[in-house]
Amino acid sequence: MPSPMSNAATRLGDAVKSFTVAQRTIAIIGVAVLLLGGIALTSWLSKPSYTPLFSGLSGEDASTIVDQLQTDGVPYELSNGGGTIMVPETAVYDQRIKAASAGLPSSSTAGYSLLDDMGVTSSEFQQSTTYKRALEGELAATVSAIDGVKTATVRLAIPEDTVFVAEQGKPTASVFVETTPGTTLSSSQVQAITHLTSASIDRMDASDVAVIDAQGTVLSAVGVGATGGSDQQASDYEKRVAASVQTMLDRVVGVGNATVVVAADMKLESGERVEESFSTPEDGPALNESSTTEAYEGAGRGNAGVLGPDNIAVPEGGANGDGTFNSETSTRNNAVNKTTESTIVPAGGINRQTISVAVNQGATANLNVATLTDLVSSAAGIDAARGDIVTVEELRFNNADAQAAADALAEADKALAEAQRAELIRTLAIVAAILLVAIIVLIVYARRSRRQRREPLDLGELQGVYPAIPAPSAPALDPAVALISPIEPAPNTTSIDVGAVQSALQAASADTELQRMRSDIDQLASEDPAKTAEYLRSMMDDRQSV
Repeated sequence: MPSPMSNAATRLGDAVKSFTVAQRTIAIIGVAVLLLGGIALTSWLSKPSYTPLFSGLSGEDASTIVDQLQTDGVPYELSNGGGTIMVPETAVYDQRIKAASAGLPSSSTAGYSLLDDMGVTSSEFQQSTTYKRALEGELAATVSAIDGVKTATVRLAIPEDTVFVAEQGKPTASVFVETTPGTTLSSSQVQAITHLTSASIDRMDASDVAVIDAQGTVLSAVGVGATGGSDQQASDYEKRVAASVQTMLDRVVGVGNATVVVAADMKLESGERVEESFSTPEDGPALNESSTTEAYEGAGRGNAGVLGPDNIAVPEGGANGDGTFNSETSTRNNAVNKTTESTIVPAGGINRQTISVAVNQGATANLNVATLTDLVSSAAGIDAARGDIVTVEELRFNNADAQAAADALAEADKALAEAQRAELIRTLAIVAAILLVAIIVLIVYARRSRRQRREPLDLGELQGVYPAIPAPSAPALDPAVALISPIEPAPNTTSIDVGAVQSALQAASADTELQRMRSDIDQLASEDPAKTAEYLRSMMDDRQSV
């Protein structure tokens, strides 16, 4: 008897041969889709997980490291314009150790290592220049460690020392920073850079450091500090005040019913003001006290005249007489309190500010203009003595642009939703088509397998079981018995007509056992031909064992 595997292969081949052209096309497409999906899944599962080996590399370092990876046969991927090298996670540490042993990635800022190469014959100018370069390299490396800074370059302007204090200049520094893509340095980070640089150089203040980014934006100017120029200060102040007033009005009149504009006049100059005040302490002792007394008694001449306008002597006065002179002088020095107050006035003060507020008509149902003016004045810190002005007007807003923007936004949302729906439908259609193809293939295969599941029965075995059954020529087949007839005669077997089997069974109808077996065979043949064949084989095995 044929083995189950060969029978299954035979049935599968017969089923495929019986397919129509359309069925074969669908089956081929389904098998191809399954094979491609399996290959893609296997490739994705077998792909290693990549981890950054180095990032922010220069072109020279990236080329050298790539050559090393190619020599070692390690797969790699490049990203961020070649500045980042990705390698499998299992090889990242080994490759980092190899790169470090080769001095990669190389640093463009040597720092204090420059001093190691100085010889004893170096001139004073070479020593000072090398020391300044070392400071610049160390500062650049430190600034580059700040989050968001990709690379940094520091340049120092240090004046030469002089014995004249009045002629001693102050050092300045300029810092150029290149930030990582999509990153902007905050004001606190800029202040950190200025303070870090100024604290590293003697006699340098934070206002003596200029910070510029790769886009050419001045983040900190010399003499101004990290807060930016006067225009930037005024803009920041106006935005801050406008945001405070706008937040308050949105809560009062509703969002979109008020608009605020702030204009501030900032002080551009800075200076130092010194004030001195004196006061006398109460009941305080004198610092020192002195007195002088003069007294004269005796005869003397009278008053004499004076020279006239023409240098002619005027005749003397009266005659001589007695005279007395007394003089007393007293000097007292008291302690005096002296107070000196020095105030540095920085740039950025407010000379005057004006605020204009427009409120949508009808939004102030329970409020009047005076109440809104008081609210705005309090929120903005208006100082009338300084000349600040607040103007609040109730106007009808033009909402045409806002409505058009809202309509455009709604259309965009609708288009996005339709695109997402179309993509979902497309995905579902693809999945449904694949499932439909798979179901059709399974149904066709099941039907073909059910048709071909009938195995050929060697009726020679039946003849061995029933030797008394004759083999008549070819009577008509009974439909009930025809179900168990083989589709193809088995090779090298004795063919026997099924009609003879039917005649033999009818002749042995008196035998109750044979009649029961016939009824069972008829019932099994009508329900399941495969089970009928199995039943016949088991019956023949039982008879042979007897």
